[in-house]
Amino acid sequence: MSERLGLAIRHHTGFTYDGLAKASYNEARMTPRSLGTQQVQSSRITVRPSVPLSSHVDYFGTLVTAFDIQETHPQLEVEATSQVESWAATLETPLDWRALRSERLSDRFSEFLLPTHRTALVGAITDEIATWQKLSDVHECVETASNFIRGEVSYVPGATTVSATAQEAWDRRKGVCQDITHVTIGLLRAMGIPARYVSGYLYPATEPEVGDVVEGQSHAWVEYFSGTWTGIDPTNGVRETQRHIIVGHGRDYDDVAPLKGIYQGPESTQLGVLVEIRRTH
Repeated sequence: MSERLGLAIRHHTGFTYDGLAKASYNEARMTPRSLGTQQVQSSRITVRPSVPLSSHVDYFGTLVTAFDIQETHPQLEVEATSQVESWAATLETPLDWRALRSERLSDRFSEFLLPTHRTALVGAITDEIATWQKLSDVHECVETASNFIRGEVSYVPGATTVSATAQEAWDRRKGVCQDITHVTIGLLRAMGIPARYVSGYLYPATEPEVGDVVEGQSHAWVEYFSGTWTGIDPTNGVRETQRHIIVGHGRDYDDVAPLKGIYQGPESTQLGVLVEIRRTH
């Protein structure tokens, strides 16, 4: 087993309004869950204005914290704190192409094989698929596709908006982790490989010191089914490591947005996102 990494995570976000919001209903997906590569030791979400919180696990297995604010408020602040121990997964021998494309698996993973508005791709980019599909090993095929996308789509903060699609990011040849993940998912699904969007955090220090607090990232990457769900981070050109902390899964970003909701009131602006991560052991 790989080295176990203990991390304390603080994620702060929210909205400010041009005046007073009268009411709002919100859902936060900011809490990691215990999974095959991580164990959550503690977690908490606080909201300002302070209101009662409820929680449930959604269709895709993500923990959702829901809250309803019925008083006027000039801004909304949400802060999630958690302590997690994580380790890297072992790369398992993949299924062969015939098994991966069986009717049973195609039916089981239909939601992760069909394109969505966010992940659909058309045009010359899909011409590359025929070459990759000649590779007998699914892991090698995914790595080749991931490296191709990383070489073609530059990581440029601010190059796209949060509503951008894979096609828009591809046409511009630039975007952020969300966009690069959407492009990768679109290509993998076009090859018949079930692929899902992963939302979480990335601890950026490759050799972290215990006690160090660093500016982390709210991050996105890909998991594909190869017999087991297998993670790869096309933005950074690495497989899922113990520095990747999973919050949720979905078909695309819309299923796992960290904070979303509806409200009655004037226009709003996001407060910005602050992620701080400290190594505990």
